[in-house]
Amino acid sequence: MERVCFTMRLKPERVADYLAAHETVWPEMLDALRETGWSDYSLFVDREEALVVGVLETDDFEGAIAAMSEREVNARWQANMARYVADEAAPDSTMKRLDEYFHLP
Repeated sequence: MERVCFTMRLKPERVADYLAAHETVWPEMLDALRETGWSDYSLFVDREEALVVGVLETDDFEGAIAAMSEREVNARWQANMARYVADEAAPDSTMKRLDEYFHLP
């Protein structure tokens, strides 16, 4: 199992809207994440910096991303979330993976 951390940048003026959209994540999106290997998945936000930090565990991060890209619900979710992301792109295409350099189990 690998632990993964990534960041994404939001449009500063859309942070509140992005957070509101995550109050009711579609059940079929949650199912798709679980089915494609995303587990213990959390998102954190620095509102002032419009920065999202994601943390998850998976057997294969690249495989999990690839599997999600094949899901129709993911295409709909990404299109819906794109209006909040700084790069005007599907959020999953803007994730910047961070290197883990220390872990205290």
